[in-house]
Amino acid sequence: MSDDSRIRIVIADDQELVRAGFTMVINSQPDMQVVGQASNGDEAIRLAEQLTPDIVLMDVRMPGMDGITATEHITRMATEGRPIRVIILTTFDLDEYVMAAIHAGASGFLLKDTEPETLLRSIRTVYQGNAIIAPTATKRLIEKMLEPDFHISVTAPAQPSGYTDPELESLTEREREVLVEIAHGLSNQEIADKLFISLPTVKTHVAHILQKINARDRVQAVVFAYENHLVQ
Repeated sequence: MSDDSRIRIVIADDQELVRAGFTMVINSQPDMQVVGQASNGDEAIRLAEQLTPDIVLMDVRMPGMDGITATEHITRMATEGRPIRVIILTTFDLDEYVMAAIHAGASGFLLKDTEPETLLRSIRTVYQGNAIIAPTATKRLIEKMLEPDFHISVTAPAQPSGYTDPELESLTEREREVLVEIAHGLSNQEIADKLFISLPTVKTHVAHILQKINARDRVQAVVFAYENHLVQ
């Protein structure tokens, strides 16, 4: 496989051993290549501008510019119309930072101790334009979101209790049902089986949902569902 057809990846983490470990795993694959390493957000942005990678694996907390701010900058970049996608790597000691990163445009997040096979599969999934959430991270993130005093302190102030986004009213009853199942972590096929509808129909509903609620991917759709009380 030529270098031009490989998935180009930049790793941003302040721990050299972490970067080296991920690099070794990724470069063992014929369809992937680590093209740069950064130890903070400023370096990650600079490398993204210079190297135009397909994926950036981004740590949350780093010296200097943090991963959240860097994610917001990088997801605005594009090369020939193609976005640079960010996967957040976290130990989940500060969940609200991960939430903020998703709002900043990250395509998902993984725990740093994720299995190599899961990491590689996730990179390919995000490269294809989809989103990923680590299963163990999903449970903890949802629990955090359901706490009465939860708010995203590093973005806009929390809305009053009971507030729902205007976009919610644009969804049909079936689209709301599909959105709830997305928030529960079901795949398109699982949603089709549960709601007794065809897979193409589910895909159509998902596309309409993302468009109506202005969500870039399924990760942001999950956040939307919980913030608007569709799932308790």
